Amino acid sequence: MNRIRIRELVRKEFIQLFRDRKNRPILIIAPIIQLLVFGYVVNYDIRDIRVVLLDQSRTRESRMLAESFQANRIFRITHHAADPREPDRLLLEGKVDLAVKVGPDYGERIRRGETADIQVLADGSMSNMASVRIAYAVSVLDRLNRQIMRELYPRRLDYGRADARIRAWYNPNLDSQNFFVPGIVAFLIMLTSLLFTSMAIIKEKEAGTMEQLIVTPLRPVELIVGKTIPYILISLGQMLLVTTLAILWFEVPLSGSAALLFLAACLFLLSTLGIGLFISTISSTQQQAMMTTFFFILPFFMLSGFVFPIANMPEAVQWLTYLNPLRYFLVIIRGIFLKGVGMGVLWPQYVCLTVLGLFVFAGAIGRFRKRLD
Repeated sequence: MNRIRIRELVRKEFIQLFRDRKNRPILIIAPIIQLLVFGYVVNYDIRDIRVVLLDQSRTRESRMLAESFQANRIFRITHHAADPREPDRLLLEGKVDLAVKVGPDYGERIRRGETADIQVLADGSMSNMASVRIAYAVSVLDRLNRQIMRELYPRRLDYGRADARIRAWYNPNLDSQNFFVPGIVAFLIMLTSLLFTSMAIIKEKEAGTMEQLIVTPLRPVELIVGKTIPYILISLGQMLLVTTLAILWFEVPLSGSAALLFLAACLFLLSTLGIGLFISTISSTQQQAMMTTFFFILPFFMLSGFVFPIANMPEAVQWLTYLNPLRYFLVIIRGIFLKGVGMGVLWPQYVCLTVLGLFVFAGAIGRFRKRLD
């Protein structure tokens, strides 16, 4: 083995790698950006648990309960419900994480030295977070009971106590499969559509057939539509396959409308195909296209709320998540699978997906037409 020949070959590879200006941001800037983003995103700490409180007792004892939650930095009472049905609606719409219902006889039962039930409802659609939120709520009630004994009835042996009646909605057993599998369905659609679309134009360029297509009577829009339709059909076919497997094999309940799920997938594909086309216009080789695609995929995954709650991220990073189409699609797909909600609840996500998809796809078409000119 000749060391000189190997050294010169290594030198040649480095020169070729850095000679292309498009490779430099991918090799140097991309890892720095991803490290900064992931350093703030990867966080399993529980913060800012949004709570709706229904206080039908309105006594000193029930006010102590509210103060116990407010004094804990983890919880934030965002709504004080007057209607008994309001906590259920807020949980369904995803505006709160926990609902605490205090019955009208709560204060009286505490004063009589009896056990007073408190209903705690958790959004179980995020099973990995729901169990932790429930545990924190139970710890707050334990501290409340000690406070009742110490402050209200210090000289009595028979003091009342608050007892939590806990239920997890939309995923009663807190099965992690019910949480992760719908998210995986969304992620696979994104992966397929982004990867294949970003490589489609590059393959034509490297094979030398792009020039032949350009000189044909095909208009740029017709060329783009013709190139993207196969990947739309493939992505939708994959979605049908993995959704069927999720329902039949993993027994994830599909509680909502399959038609709304299909519509959301089409809107989501507008964004992913548009990003794929954009990548194909800024890449010179298939290797560049693949590296750039994964540069987009990783932040999309991390900033979507798939694993790490968006509420736990720094405020600046939370604003970035609004540019992520996967964020909206995950809310829709989990809402349809687990909550069975429809357009009346999910319309903000559909609007955001539509606006974002049209903007990205139109921008990609404009960039592609400019490259053809």
